[in-house]
Amino acid sequence: MSEHEHNETTRPAVSPPRPAPDASPAAGLRRELPAEVPAGAPTRTPAPTRAPAPTRAPAPAEGDVPKPSPGLTGRQRLVKGLWPPRVTRAQLIVALLLFGLGFGLAVQVASNSDSDSALRGARQEDLVRILDELDDRTERLEDEKQGLEKQRDELENSSDQAEEARKQTIEKERQLGVLAGTVAAQGPGITMTIEDTKGTVEADMLLDAIQELRAAGAEAIQVNDVRVVAGTYLTDSGNGVGVDGNKITTPYRFKVIGKPQDLEPALNIPGGVVQTLEKEQATVTVERSTKIVVDALRVVKRPDYARSSSQ
Repeated sequence: MSEHEHNETTRPAVSPPRPAPDASPAAGLRRELPAEVPAGAPTRTPAPTRAPAPTRAPAPAEGDVPKPSPGLTGRQRLVKGLWPPRVTRAQLIVALLLFGLGFGLAVQVASNSDSDSALRGARQEDLVRILDELDDRTERLEDEKQGLEKQRDELENSSDQAEEARKQTIEKERQLGVLAGTVAAQGPGITMTIEDTKGTVEADMLLDAIQELRAAGAEAIQVNDVRVVAGTYLTDSGNGVGVDGNKITTPYRFKVIGKPQDLEPALNIPGGVVQTLEKEQATVTVERSTKIVVDALRVVKRPDYARSSSQ
C-alpha cells in the first residue's frame, strides 16, 4: 500500500467541525454549546448544527413613545357614553323645571327692558319733568289725606254733629255727581285736540290717553259730546271710535278739568300719549285754560239688583 493510499484510508469520513464564528452583537444571535460527553464514551463528532436565531423585537429608538394598542379613541368613548342618552324620570323633571325657570326669567328681563327703553333715551329735562309729576301726585294724595282727616276732626269736635254731617254729605254728593257725570263741572284744565286725517288712531290709543289723564289727577273728562265716567268703554267703529256706544269722529276733542301743570306734562312724557299718536301721523294740540266747562251729562240708572245696605 502506497503512502498516498494510507493517507486516504486514515482520513476520517466526516471532517471535524469547524468552530462557528461568533455572532455579532447587532444580530443578537447565540451559539448553542454541544452536550457534555461522559468520560470513556466513544468519541463521535456530530454534524455541526446552527441554532435558529431567536425572534426578538428591535429595541425602540431613543425618544420613541410606545403606541397604544388599537381600540376606541377618547372622543369615540365620549360619544358612546353620551349617545344614546339615558334619561331617568327625575332628570327629566329637573330639566323641565329648569327650562320653565329660564323661560320665566327671560320673559321678565324682556318686559323690564321694554318698559325702561323709553326712559333710557330720554333727555335730562324730560326725566326732571317726570320726577316733578311724581312729586305732584304724591302731594295730591297727601292733600286728600289731610282733607279726610280734617273732615273726621270736624265731625268729632262739632257741637252739632248732625248738621255738620249733613253739610259734608251734601258736599260729598256734589263730588260724587261730578265723578259720576250726573252734574256739570267747571274749573281749570286743558283741551287736547287730535286730528286724524289718515284714520290710524284707534280706540285703544284714546283709552290710553284717558288713563294717563286720570293718573295725572283729572277730575272730569269729556270726549266730544260724551262724558267719561268710571264705566266708560271704547270700541273701534268704522272710520271712528265708539264711546259707550256713541260714535265719535275726528277731530277728537278732550276737555279735561284738573291741574294744568300736571295734566300737560303727563301727556308729553317720552313714549307717552302724544309721541304715540304722532307716530301714527296724527296731529295733537294741547292747550291750557283757567276755565274748562264739562257739560255733557250721564243719566243715572237704577241698578236692577244692588241696593244700599242701609235700607
